[in-house]
Amino acid sequence: MMNLPSEQSNINTCVILLHGLVRTDSSLKKMALALNSEGYKTINTSYPSTKHTIEELADSIISSALFQCAGSAKVHFVTHSLGGILVRQYLSKNTIEKLGRVVMLGPPNQGSEVVDSLRNVPGFEQMHGPAGLQLGTDAKSVPKVLGAANFEVGVIAGTRSVNPVLSRMLPGQNDGKVTVGNTKLEGMTGHISLPVTHPFMMRNKTVIRQVIHFLKNGQFE
Repeated sequence: MMNLPSEQSNINTCVILLHGLVRTDSSLKKMALALNSEGYKTINTSYPSTKHTIEELADSIISSALFQCAGSAKVHFVTHSLGGILVRQYLSKNTIEKLGRVVMLGPPNQGSEVVDSLRNVPGFEQMHGPAGLQLGTDAKSVPKVLGAANFEVGVIAGTRSVNPVLSRMLPGQNDGKVTVGNTKLEGMTGHISLPVTHPFMMRNKTVIRQVIHFLKNGQFE
């Protein structure tokens, strides 16, 4: 059987990109362009991350994105931060028959101590919305109650920070928002740490290369 170039073999595969809290689709534009060059159809849509709860966002945004992937043979996800929790939330209630692989960048899979420290500070809720308040490390936080992954997922954690103030709130190696340990998820397929920061990891060339490698091979380089 003749092996097709990767660009051709990916033509009927859709990749849904989900940005993080207080971000827009522009933060994942470089990632989308790289995936497009590999032949993937990409769905990169902004969503009102600070206006609704995680449950509400997951249902509306992912349902809409899946509709745009109609007809695709397979659907992958690439997420940043909160976007990974939205996928976990959606898959806890729904089944995606054509689900492929998921790559999460800097996901607070066990919550973030930054939320624990700042949730009662004036202005935090106004800036981060109801979803932001759900990302703490207490037992009732959404990431903690969603449980283990029952899908193929690779996680990339960052080890550098551009915010030393927030890093001091985090008990361990971190990317300025989430500790490396709290990015991990029971049932995950793979996990790597790279010297990148939380706000900018999705634009890093090495991160992008690792994302594409995982989508193609089910493992990191």
